[in-house]
Amino acid sequence: MSNSPARHLNLEGASNFRDLGGYAARDGRKVRWRQIFRSNHLGHVTEADIAILRSLGVRSAFDFRGTEERVTALCGIGEIAVHSLPIEPTVVASLRARAAAGTALSSIDAVDVMRDSYRDYVRHNTPSFRALFGHLLEDRAPLVIHCTAGKDRTGFACALILHALGVPDDVIADDYLLTNRFYRRDPNSSSDLPDEVRRVLGSVETSFLAAAFEAIAEEYGDLESYFSDGLEFGAKHRARLKARYLEA
Repeated sequence: MSNSPARHLNLEGASNFRDLGGYAARDGRKVRWRQIFRSNHLGHVTEADIAILRSLGVRSAFDFRGTEERVTALCGIGEIAVHSLPIEPTVVASLRARAAAGTALSSIDAVDVMRDSYRDYVRHNTPSFRALFGHLLEDRAPLVIHCTAGKDRTGFACALILHALGVPDDVIADDYLLTNRFYRRDPNSSSDLPDEVRRVLGSVETSFLAAAFEAIAEEYGDLESYFSDGLEFGAKHRARLKARYLEA
């Protein structure tokens, strides 16, 4: 029986709250537990949830939500320092534009738009991810990374972190897909869209993440160049990241 901490913490007012710890890097070390968490937004946490987050010692939150998203659900925990790294949402607006142009929306449209949004993380939003990596080297842990649903902007950010720590690709993909087990989809969100479209928007699939890494290859040549040129996070920075977040 494993003595490792629970990866998923079942909060009442937040879903998909997970620990990135415990994964083995290629050098044999493991990602430290209880340092980096990922979640959906923290605007609806309950008193019981706050007690759990306090027990974890969470000090900082890195919030990828856009401006209006943040206003509707501000972090409910005063002692957590929130750092806004805004990436404005585009998926629902893109789908509504297609519908307005006469397209009968289907799951195929939803997958297509989701993949485009991941490509845009690289093409248009790299500065927000660059800022996150700068913060990761500061004394801000334990920390939580989130957006609204905690699955797409957050999912790409966490995949990048695990890559930087040397975690193998298949493990990163498996961690990314855990969202499909632990994310509680809001049944009222985007209620004007067809059910099959909303099901896609409430889940993740490997082709979404792959689209982001395809954009990295197109824009930067390879992942190493994206780290050094896009994220301005070179080999020395990655060594410091590993020293901080991998077990000795």
